[in-house]
Amino acid sequence: MSGTRQASTVAVTGSRGLVGSALAPALAAAGHRVLRLVRGAAAAPAAPAVGARVARWDPESGALDSSALAGVDAVVHLAGESVAGGRWTEAKKRRIRSSRVDGTRGLAASLARLERPPRVLVSASAVGYYGDRGAELLREGSAPGTGFLAEVCQEWETATEPAARARIRVVRLRIGMVVSRRGGALAAMLTPFRLGAGGPVGGGAQWVSWIAIDDLVAAILHALDTASLAGAVNAVAPEPVQNRELARTLGRVLGRPALLPLPAFAARLLLGQMADELLLASARVEPARLQATGFAFRHPTLEDALRHELGR
Repeated sequence: MSGTRQASTVAVTGSRGLVGSALAPALAAAGHRVLRLVRGAAAAPAAPAVGARVARWDPESGALDSSALAGVDAVVHLAGESVAGGRWTEAKKRRIRSSRVDGTRGLAASLARLERPPRVLVSASAVGYYGDRGAELLREGSAPGTGFLAEVCQEWETATEPAARARIRVVRLRIGMVVSRRGGALAAMLTPFRLGAGGPVGGGAQWVSWIAIDDLVAAILHALDTASLAGAVNAVAPEPVQNRELARTLGRVLGRPALLPLPAFAARLLLGQMADELLLASARVEPARLQATGFAFRHPTLEDALRHELGR
């Protein structure tokens, strides 16, 4: 691919997830052919994108239907066990790590073995890479953090190395909190906030790096098309907010009070380690490389993103 968008075949893992289900139709609308890599038998997805094909992929072993991948120009790898949805038991943590690290390593190695490898692999990562960093401004060159999520993200990104060694351009997208009414953190927040029971978590000073779902999809297309982009790329909006401002803004958009805090001790009681690393950790992340390569955000402010997503 080059800096000028042209039709190509793009394979996508995680195409039924929050991001993948928005990306696949956007790729098709842009004139690309979409190949969905799915677990098990190549059954048609419930709502396939126009022109989408389906091929089998086994994330545990990394096995791919190599014949189906003939002629694929690019791969977007989004699959992975959700980090939300309850306490992190040891079994849950093993699934989180394995689905990202082992699945990515197997995929990257399979792509590297193809007779004609794709030109680019855009592989999801997360701002969890940076750990809990307070108010420090974090760019792509910032050091990694500590903790379970930070370690998983580091291993997740390293797992793409077989593809990079095969001269596939690899972009590792460090994705922030995705603003979408269809799932993720925002969807989980809507019911309590609409009931007037929302508010900041802990002290509310922790920084939240977020991105509107439309901008994330556009950033993936930008990464596919921009030949100068390789390595880590922060997929976050240019204006991170503190948690207390996130609560105030969502309350304002919904026309509801946002005055009931969730104390840190209560969050830890409910969610254990997950509370510390997802809700109470602070990551003030800047999209330096996206901006340096001319990416234009449609929703650069949180209020604009929320009003657009919630139709307010």
